[in-house]
Amino acid sequence: MMDPLLEANATFALNLLKILGEDRSKNVFLSPISISSALVMVLLGAKGTTAIQITQALSLGKCSSSEDGDVHQGFQLLLSEVNKTGTQYSLKAANRLFGEKTFDILASFKDSCHKFYEAEMEELDFKGATEQSRQHINTWVAKKTEDKIKELLSPGTIHSNTPLILVNAVYFKGKWEKQFNKEDTREMPFKVSK
Repeated sequence: MMDPLLEANATFALNLLKILGEDRSKNVFLSPISISSALVMVLLGAKGTTAIQITQALSLGKCSSSEDGDVHQGFQLLLSEVNKTGTQYSLKAANRLFGEKTFDILASFKDSCHKFYEAEMEELDFKGATEQSRQHINTWVAKKTEDKIKELLSPGTIHSNTPLILVNAVYFKGKWEKQFNKEDTREMPFKVSK
């Protein structure tokens, strides 16, 4: 029998891929665990209809009634497995909250995000320094992704009325089981047949 949280993540991943893959002319690359962990962090602060909709979208119905514990504890364990050291590959997931310094965010929300998702809260000046805030967030993302993602947020994506930005970054580096021989690799035209 599959763990309810793993089943929920698998269901969410397949549903999301089905939606994002509708346009077959484009490649799709995503990390379902990143998206679901970010949305479950939002769930920490959600109530009413919003909480119900997030729970439904993530297929978490079986998780909340599970004797395996709270969904947030489940994600805490799952993310600790993702960030495990001593493996033959490097896989790191990082979360951070960036909040407008004048916006009052509940301490319990910040504490829970830190406890379950290792997401620190950093206060920035979105009202007076939107561009500097954007650059600061992009620098954090670049650092967490070994400079693979240098501009997550493009100019104009942060506004003076933005209260909170939740960022999740994933970095993966592994070796191919069968390495490509450099001598057999060369630039050539790439064609797609339909």
